[in-house]
Order: sequence, then C-alpha cells, then structure tokens
Amino acid sequence: MDRILLEGMSFQGRHGVRAAERERPQEFKVDIEVDCDLSRPGISDRIEDTVDYREVRAIAKELIEGESQKLLETLAARIAERVLQLQYVAGVSVRIAKSPESMQPIAAAAVRINRTRV
Repeated sequence: MDRILLEGMSFQGRHGVRAAERERPQEFKVDIEVDCDLSRPGISDRIEDTVDYREVRAIAKELIEGESQKLLETLAARIAERVLQLQYVAGVSVRIAKSPESMQPIAAAAVRINRTRV
C-alpha cells in the first residue's frame, strides 16, 4: 500500500481535561498518514485520481480549531473517521501532540491511532 504523509501541521485549539486547557488556545501538532493506492495518479497526474492533501488538512484544521474535547484520543478518532470517508482512502494514521503547561518540562504528550476502512 502506498502512503501520503502530512507532517508537522500546527493548529490552535482549546482541548484538554482541565478547564484551564480549554480557556486559552494552545498549539496542537498533527501528523496524518493516509494509506491508498497511488498507481493511478502516478500515471494520470490528475488530482481527481488521488486523495487531495488539502482536504485532509482541512479536516484536521476544522476539528482542532472547532469544538473543545477533553481527550486527544477523541480528536484523533474524529479526524480519522472523517479522513476514512474520502475517496481512495484505505487506512489512516493520526498523531496529535501538545505540550501541556501543567506537565512542563515535557516535549509533548501525544496519541497515535490507526484506522482502516472496513
């Protein structure tokens, strides 16, 4: 299976278990890997024959900048569900990381989930 990778996306959101985490926006780093067959677009050179990176990024942006969630797991699962609905997507891996103020010093607290089309 081929893979499209979107690495190092950064969005501001209000997510966390603690109320203080939901009061002020904080930075969330997102990496998404999309499993799909890239043989057709490799020949055709047509965006219509592949997964549009812009759509994948837009899904992550909308959900990170949208309604507050308590858990990174919830955010990652919702992003994965939406990406799996896109044409040509066979599977997706979503990694979300943040640097919670309450856990400093820490480089990141992160989750990675993997989902496949049933």
